[in-house]
Amino acid sequence: MPLLDDQRGARNRRLMGFGIAGLIALSMLLPATGLVLLKMLPFDNKSEFQVVVDMPAGTPLEQTAAALHEMGAYLATVPEVTDYQAYAGTAAPINFNGLVRQYYLRAGGDVGDIQVNLVDKHHRKEQSHAIATRVRPPLQAIGKRFGANVKVIEVPPGPPVLAPIVAEIYGPDAEGRRQVAKAVRAVFEKTPGIVDVDDSSIAEAPKKMLRVDRRKAAQLGISQQTIATTLQTALSGEAVTWLHDQTKYPASAWVQLPGHLQGDLNALLQLGVRGAQGQLVPLRELVTLSDTVREQPVYHKDLLPVNFVVGDMAGKVDSPLYGMFAMRHDITAIKTPGGGTLTDYFISQPEDPYRGYSLKWDGEWQITYETFRDMGAAYAVGLVLIYLLVVAQFGSYLTPLIIMAPIPLTIIGVMPGHALLGSQYTATSMIGMIALAGIIVRNSILLVDFINLQLKEGVPFKEAIVHSAITRAQPIVLTGLAAMLGAFFILDDPIFNGLAISLIFGIFVSTLLTLVVIPTLYYAAYRRRYSTIQPSQGEPS
Repeated sequence: MPLLDDQRGARNRRLMGFGIAGLIALSMLLPATGLVLLKMLPFDNKSEFQVVVDMPAGTPLEQTAAALHEMGAYLATVPEVTDYQAYAGTAAPINFNGLVRQYYLRAGGDVGDIQVNLVDKHHRKEQSHAIATRVRPPLQAIGKRFGANVKVIEVPPGPPVLAPIVAEIYGPDAEGRRQVAKAVRAVFEKTPGIVDVDDSSIAEAPKKMLRVDRRKAAQLGISQQTIATTLQTALSGEAVTWLHDQTKYPASAWVQLPGHLQGDLNALLQLGVRGAQGQLVPLRELVTLSDTVREQPVYHKDLLPVNFVVGDMAGKVDSPLYGMFAMRHDITAIKTPGGGTLTDYFISQPEDPYRGYSLKWDGEWQITYETFRDMGAAYAVGLVLIYLLVVAQFGSYLTPLIIMAPIPLTIIGVMPGHALLGSQYTATSMIGMIALAGIIVRNSILLVDFINLQLKEGVPFKEAIVHSAITRAQPIVLTGLAAMLGAFFILDDPIFNGLAISLIFGIFVSTLLTLVVIPTLYYAAYRRRYSTIQPSQGEPS
């Protein structure tokens, strides 16, 4: 009644409006202040994770295996680890991450993987993300002694990406892109909370180049192919003939240097090839030896040459979005080889990457942007459809706006609810807000429809307003309570936790406010009309 008073009602309604607007503004400030973290999807509670080890280029397989052995010995002491399996020099069986990160293509003596299995989630207190965060520093300390880059990779709850934080470096020159990537990596490494930092280049590793002396080889009647085949056979092995011993399948006669001699260049160059006159000529006399370094790998994305810098976010704030924006100031201050500054892009590649050096943010940010963009567009379309349906129902263009006015009130419940429970606002939280729009509109329709029914029966306008809130309160509260109770069953789910919080707190707050806001707005919109016409004239249009 204070909101419907003829003398002070207008002032009270303004105060209520300012109060609600202030609560909405405060709720929107929660993500900006860090009390509510924004994230695409929360970490799922899986029963496994992966340890990816990158040794310096050219590292012997035995040294990689030794590093994996020490890491495995540490993992065996972790109470939640049931077993693990290490792969030295080859890739582990392809998994969900391997689809995009292409771990299944990893090969060579300087790479290694460890697949770690955990106790079932029902028999441990911590989630897999907390365990991975806990074991990362000791594993990286072990890897540091071997000069290895160690990354602890978790199974993503949603679409896999190259890494949670990805910086794509574009530019006209390969060496320039590499220099910029190193500068960007330095910013990654000094930013608190950024872990598992790496880039797509490899460390400079020595390389022995054997060049065939074509003139001398031709004089001796030895082809280049013969020399190359001999070297390949000595290092990789070759089936030179087959032994038929009356079995179903013949056995191969495999020729290869012993393992302890494959790293000895002198032993390799002592091998001989037969010349045109039948003489054996040592390889040492047919090749010249020179020192060089290994070539840098070349990557392309959408036909553009690119260098990658990757990282992850761990610690108190584990949302990659906050780590990305924390680094942005230092990254845009990087001086490029041409003397300019580094321009960054968020949602598209640079139009002309050959005119200068630029950076495109990718990873979880790109999926977050696309997901929330598409869901926001779907939300807007849903609101338009709701408005058209209510217009068709009530034959009015103003009444649907009143009915839909409480939709923003859900923010007052959703954001503080996430802050209260210390949960991140994720894509499932957004789904919950979209669902709340339909629930709140249903409550508003019940109130407005009852007011119109009362007016048709000749009830005075103010009494109809008050009776609507009194009469419809019970069914509105009961249906809201039923929806809240249903959401409680998914409150402890790591993925759908945000959906449950949005439904529980959004329904609770918006239901209470709707019972006051809708009748008040309806009264403020139509009080002049009903002060000049009789109630029997029907519903306003």
